[in-house]
Amino acid sequence: MAPSRKVLYRVVLTIGLAAPVPGASAQTAPPPVLATDDERRDSAIVLSAEGRESPAFRAPQSIGRLEADQLQRLNADQISEAVNRIAGVNVQRGNGVEHLTAIRSPVLTGGAGAGSFLFLEDNVPLRSAGFANVNGLADAHDEIAAAIEVVKGPSGALYGANAIHGVIHVVSPEPDVDESLLARFAADTNERFKASAWATGGAAAHAFGLGVSLQDERGFQVESGLDQQKATLRHRWDGPGFALTSTIVAVNINQETAGFIEGDDVFADPILRRQNEFPQAFRDLQVLRGQVRADWTINPDWRLVATPFARVSEQRFILHFLPSQALETNDHSSVGVQSALYGALFGGAVETIFGLDLERTQGDLIEFQEIATIGTFTQGLHYDYAVDAMGVSPFAQAALSIGPRVRLIAAARLDYTRFDYDNRTDAGDVGRFRRPPDRVDRFVTISPKLSVQVDLAKGLLAHANFARGARPPQTSDLYRLQTLQPVDDRIDPEVIDSVDGGLRGAFRHWSFDVVGFWADKRNFFFRDSNGFNVLDGRTRHIGVESSIGWEPTERFRLVGAMTYARHTYRFDNVVGAASEIIRFGADVDTAPRILSNLRAVWRPLDRAEIEAEWVRVGRYFTNAANSNIYEGHNLMHLRLGFELTRQFSVFFAARNVLDRLYAERADFAFGNERFFPGEERTFSFGLSARFGP
Repeated sequence: MAPSRKVLYRVVLTIGLAAPVPGASAQTAPPPVLATDDERRDSAIVLSAEGRESPAFRAPQSIGRLEADQLQRLNADQISEAVNRIAGVNVQRGNGVEHLTAIRSPVLTGGAGAGSFLFLEDNVPLRSAGFANVNGLADAHDEIAAAIEVVKGPSGALYGANAIHGVIHVVSPEPDVDESLLARFAADTNERFKASAWATGGAAAHAFGLGVSLQDERGFQVESGLDQQKATLRHRWDGPGFALTSTIVAVNINQETAGFIEGDDVFADPILRRQNEFPQAFRDLQVLRGQVRADWTINPDWRLVATPFARVSEQRFILHFLPSQALETNDHSSVGVQSALYGALFGGAVETIFGLDLERTQGDLIEFQEIATIGTFTQGLHYDYAVDAMGVSPFAQAALSIGPRVRLIAAARLDYTRFDYDNRTDAGDVGRFRRPPDRVDRFVTISPKLSVQVDLAKGLLAHANFARGARPPQTSDLYRLQTLQPVDDRIDPEVIDSVDGGLRGAFRHWSFDVVGFWADKRNFFFRDSNGFNVLDGRTRHIGVESSIGWEPTERFRLVGAMTYARHTYRFDNVVGAASEIIRFGADVDTAPRILSNLRAVWRPLDRAEIEAEWVRVGRYFTNAANSNIYEGHNLMHLRLGFELTRQFSVFFAARNVLDRLYAERADFAFGNERFFPGEERTFSFGLSARFGP
């Protein structure tokens, strides 16, 4: 962005902060944890469990959900701040919009990081299977979200490819015929400016909603600024027994990227932690998505939902994490349709879902190194290829009630994926880069799931699940090879088998969910320290996660989430770098055993709310040989909201109150410790307003 535009942008947002602009309340009065036991269990609704609304208490697997009031109070600068409040989730923030994800897993990178998690917005994947991106959550319009849900564990039976470890689902606000306007403006001491608004209105059976969000920041490190604009337009038409909801989302991101800082514990140096060794790095991303959800109630027992969709994504960025500093340009465009038929058989004793998802995608990738040759990283063109992909996925689920207390759920999905690869440059080797000739690859995976739920007592539910997740490789894993990797290597789909079970309870002042899980993953596909693909890795994931809520009065509540897990390699892999030798039983790198979050929310006055938050990330190994360690960190955050009038509120936050010097991400590569430093103590201020019902 040109300097003059930056100045204008900041002036406009600063004026907005001072002016009485309509917007959302800094906080919405939270509902009691439980007015009655039945009301508590039925009031929380999730969408991700079965692609439709259902009570969270009876969701067929572990789901965490953040509601609108929590998201407003948090006022997150990146979605990682929000989802990390959910047990079992650890999204490590990089620079700007960059991030790496973990859900009941280590933090995964490369193709494993891109393809092991499914990111949805309004139940439609943000990207096509095979074309995922590790920073895929940047495509979502979470700044205006009505809710964010996380489905934990393999979810392939209903969602298919890329749902190996879990799903993150961003839920957009619903359009309404009543005219209303919600808006928020915020600024902080790191020169970060944010604005968002959601407006609704309509007439008769037509309801419209328009959401816009803007973000401009200088960047915590040198030359690491971010400009981001997102817009969502929604329309809903309700007819007799039939409804259409249309959504269009546009995203533009321009980022100056700060890469890793290198050196032993350099994140603790107050000066060096702000440096940027890659001032030439950047990331530009443009996304356009559209979908129409048609919901037809055939009769009281049967309902058909079909959602045709289309998406276009274009991205350019510097591979700042590699010596080549190459420029990558990739894009993909997709059209598809999701369909599901919901029904009840035998007088409602058996609830069924039958569905079919279809998708066609065209994508391409170019990688070019401008700087002089460094070792085997050669100057010039590395890759230039296109891929046409097709996916066909039928699925089914049946839920059977056995008496008043027991419910069995069985589901399965078949995913057929076809990749037609076209190499648009010379096949063969250039330096360390191997470009395979044209070819076609086909993959078939089956993902079954079985769940059982037992009502032990009023407000107490036992649940257990077996699930298998499977996914084909990412296209970049198949066709972006390194030398010494045979071009005809058969890469098998990655498969994970998982078992989990626990207790879920909701009583007058308490709610809790405690789950133990075990998962075994084979054909784990990743790149070792030599840059070569490992096709047959195995890992194991064992842990326990707990969520608890306590509300002794309507003015005070305590909410916590804690995870203890061990993620280990189940194979040996000896490479040239001693720091990356993998031994059976060693911890997978970047896998903290302990994650915890505790929040106290207090309403001393009807118009005021205070939240104090403690976050703990435990120690973890930063390399596969388990010889380098990041000791973890503890952070404290404080937030305050005050309602000036019914329309206007102000809010204040102090992040990292104790001013700890910590790392958002710690890594070890190319013989060096590497870190993304976390921000020091930051104060933010804002105004929100609300007009309408």
